Amino acid sequence: MAKETLKQGKLYLIPTTLGEIPPLEVLPISIKRAIEEINHYVVENEKTARHFIKKISPRKSQPSLHLFTLNKFTEASELPNFLIPCSEGHDIGILSEAGCPGIADPGAAVVKIAHEKNIQVVPLVGPSSIILALMASGLNGQNFAFNGYLPIDSSDRKKEIKKLERKSREENQSQIFIETPYRNNKLLEDLQKTLAGNTRICVACDLTLPTEYIKTKNAANWKNEKIDLHKRPAIFIIHA
Repeated sequence: MAKETLKQGKLYLIPTTLGEIPPLEVLPISIKRAIEEINHYVVENEKTARHFIKKISPRKSQPSLHLFTLNKFTEASELPNFLIPCSEGHDIGILSEAGCPGIADPGAAVVKIAHEKNIQVVPLVGPSSIILALMASGLNGQNFAFNGYLPIDSSDRKKEIKKLERKSREENQSQIFIETPYRNNKLLEDLQKTLAGNTRICVACDLTLPTEYIKTKNAANWKNEKIDLHKRPAIFIIHA
């Protein structure tokens, strides 16, 4: 009798909330079902991952969880080992610290290897701060680019801002970027000082949370706006 071939597991991309909010207010029931069925995870931080899993599925056995940590200290040579459970027939979930795995998120490296190993990748529905900000900005949702973080050095950052403004003007393209939350106020100040007065700036912070704030104004008008963005997760979009 022929030996039965073990069915390969799938890699699920499981979105999380964008802050402290009851998960099922912003996540579909499919996320809860996936969490309840999957015991192997790739996560950025074990403590926060366990906290999220417990919130969305309080009865799930924490000792049954197998967590692989993926962060800036993880060696690239370790990543293929994270997918071994798939070859043993187990599904694996990737959890981001906030929002959607693979989008401005280290999980993309594991997804790349999954495709190389012919492992089925299943993206689940959830909030992306980048997409939510663009949706609410009133800027060009047909042509846009996400640029990650701008340079830390003040002079280099201002040069990059002017470069993105020029690209936006020439290509009619909205330019999206983020900043470390404790430097948000300085970035908004640099945008006001560096951009042309009629270039539009959208600031979207605390998305999906009770303190959500989203506004789009010309750079000149932002100088009259009083808003403290310190340590508040934010997305910035400009359009010239």
